[in-house]
Amino acid sequence: MSKSNKVDVNKLDRWMKPDTEVQSGMQWLSPRNEPFRISGFPWLNQDGRYRRLPAAPNWPIPPAVDSLANCTAGGQIRFQTDSRKLAIRVQLSGPANMSHMPSTGQCGFDCYVEIDGDNRYGCTTVYDHTRTDYEVNLFDVDDKRMRSITLYFPLYQGVESVELGLETDAVLQAPVPYASDKKVIIYGTSITQGGCASRPGMAYPNIMSRSIPLEFINLGFSGNGRGEPELARILCEIENPGCYVLDYEANCVSPDKLRETLPEFIRILRASHPEVPIVVLSKIRFSRERLNPSLLQNRLINLQTQKETVERLRAQGDHNIHFYDGSTLLGDRYDECTVDGTHPTDLGFLLMADGLTPFIRQLLAELL
Repeated sequence: MSKSNKVDVNKLDRWMKPDTEVQSGMQWLSPRNEPFRISGFPWLNQDGRYRRLPAAPNWPIPPAVDSLANCTAGGQIRFQTDSRKLAIRVQLSGPANMSHMPSTGQCGFDCYVEIDGDNRYGCTTVYDHTRTDYEVNLFDVDDKRMRSITLYFPLYQGVESVELGLETDAVLQAPVPYASDKKVIIYGTSITQGGCASRPGMAYPNIMSRSIPLEFINLGFSGNGRGEPELARILCEIENPGCYVLDYEANCVSPDKLRETLPEFIRILRASHPEVPIVVLSKIRFSRERLNPSLLQNRLINLQTQKETVERLRAQGDHNIHFYDGSTLLGDRYDECTVDGTHPTDLGFLLMADGLTPFIRQLLAELL
């Protein structure tokens, strides 16, 4: 009888096995309570939900956007503790179900720990991806000292509840304050939302947040960030905007649609926030342009539309609006930076963040 060719890597490599055996004797705490700080959900106190838009918007929004608002992309839990052990207990709204994005990015949490002044990656919740709930150890270390912790929420699934497990005698403190109460608000597409990062910390807005000490609001809507005026009005409701980044070109169905929506979207923002910096970010290059010349042609038309819109508004006296050519972000090897010809890998997101961060920091220099 021939042997089966089936390979079970979990049995062959102990580092591939999820660490789900959480030790007893932990105290379980809700991050909704002080001194934890949760960011990335502007309507959390109002609606009590981990959601990126209001539960009952004042303006009608497309059903797809309403559903995608439950994805927790951009959410963060921040705190300081001397606990030598940290665990997490999560109830998701649904299981991992994407064919080209890892469950760790779609449904997992990332843990970052400040080391020598930098937030450095610690670990990701690795669990049975067929489940909608999990309990996972994040770390178990020897030395008991204060550490600044940032946990990033899942990018492509909703979170019904989350609890954190610490040692019963652990000291818990509020996180280091942001440099300002101003927020960086990024509106856009699936790329903005984080598709298809391997884990939450690698979405480009999350990478940028580790270099710019402000709250980031991720309003990327997969396939549905299309510049609707209703969304612009909702963005205006977010208190203390420090900067708006408009990254929705890739979801516009045609160059004509972009020419129609972009000036109106900006006009609505400006009516409520006349001095807040606005960055119009054109899309990255897609490898599919090599096979489909019409995609390249449309991108070049859209790039010119966005650039001319910004130049026209600056000529009219709005010196706080800026254009950034996103087609330069991935460099000459742009075709090696995506999962599927469109959505960036972690490498692609890192290149995007490395290019954008100095530009955004300069605009926000007075706040930092």
